[in-house]
Amino acid sequence: MGAAAIFKKAFLSALVALGLFSLMIGVRTEAGPTGQLIYWTRFDELAELVGAVFIGSIAVELFRLWLGPRGGAAGLIPPVVGRGMAAAGRFVAPALLGIAFLVPVIFYKQPYIIDQAILVLTYVMLGWGLNIVVGLAGLLDLGYVAFYAVGAYSYGLLSTSFGLSFWICLPLAGILAAFWGVLLGFPVLRLRGDYLAIVTLAFGEIIRLVLINWQDLTGGPNGISGIPRPSLFGYTLTPGPNGLASAFGIPFSPSQRLGFLFYLILALALLTNWATIRLRRLPIGRAWEALREDEIACRALGINITTTKLTAFATGAMFGGFAGAFFATRQGFISPESFSFQESALVLAIVVLGGMGSQLGVALAALAMIGGFELFRSLEVYRMLVFGMAMVLLMIWRPRGIIGHRAPTIYLQKAQAISSDLVKEGHG
Repeated sequence: MGAAAIFKKAFLSALVALGLFSLMIGVRTEAGPTGQLIYWTRFDELAELVGAVFIGSIAVELFRLWLGPRGGAAGLIPPVVGRGMAAAGRFVAPALLGIAFLVPVIFYKQPYIIDQAILVLTYVMLGWGLNIVVGLAGLLDLGYVAFYAVGAYSYGLLSTSFGLSFWICLPLAGILAAFWGVLLGFPVLRLRGDYLAIVTLAFGEIIRLVLINWQDLTGGPNGISGIPRPSLFGYTLTPGPNGLASAFGIPFSPSQRLGFLFYLILALALLTNWATIRLRRLPIGRAWEALREDEIACRALGINITTTKLTAFATGAMFGGFAGAFFATRQGFISPESFSFQESALVLAIVVLGGMGSQLGVALAALAMIGGFELFRSLEVYRMLVFGMAMVLLMIWRPRGIIGHRAPTIYLQKAQAISSDLVKEGHG
């Protein structure tokens, strides 16, 4: 692509941005002292945004040229970095796990950092749960937040209405979320692609609207408050005679409760990761991967498509329900506003950005998106622009995600040996 084509594309992008932003930013209306409308303009901000789009378009096209004609696959740097990341992957995961265990110890006197780490781990767990549906089975789910909400409200209602503890409500929340996953799976068995995405999006909105309007059960827009915190061996992580700190004769600190919540969500996330890895090696996991690659071939091979899809939806929903129950006990209050479509889009972005099917990639993407968003807080309103540009450049550089791979989980040893011999002989 020549310089003229690059500038032409940038000019068209800036023209589109001018048309979109002119009514939203360029012209504003306010009510005057007597009730009349006052029109005023903000052309300086409009010019800055259009200029940023123009320069950004040029930068993106130059970045594409630097990578090569086929993007990340043909550029000189990306394959080298990709091989380096693949080789370092076996060391990155244990290092991240070791650092995670030490976070409450290192930042004991900084509760804000521990709280942000808890939030990151919550999205890591949600990403791993959605990765089963999207990354392994290839089913585009835009309503994953519905299962998150079912888990949260299940724990909130069971704990406040029946006085059940967190450890009893946690599996019940996962079971109820899995049940709703099966209910969602039945109507969408014959749908694929965009149609599947639309139906799952509608399902998520239906759940949110039910939570808002069923006031007798869910509390409506006011939500559910007074949700009890989890206990440890009958002791609560609160000040008082029944607290765990009093039992050991040490002064209570809010960091103790945050540390307990951190290790709790870390254990739930590791359970999700372990179950996903084990399931991938079972016949059902191989069926998910086959379904992702070609549904027609799966039917021809005799794989039960109905069972495969329903198990993917149910399993992913179950882990979403676990995360929802933890969210409810962490916040102590839940409302429908916490389960909007934006949450589904964020979790899906984490899965796509990390690499569909990659456990380590999803964890790194959650750390980058949730932690990075806080890192750029000093930029105020411009942090979304910086963050969006970073995501665009990353997806151009690594279109399959940070650690994206679609390789099969299990290979036939004989086939591998034949392939290796052909490569050695120069036939591959």
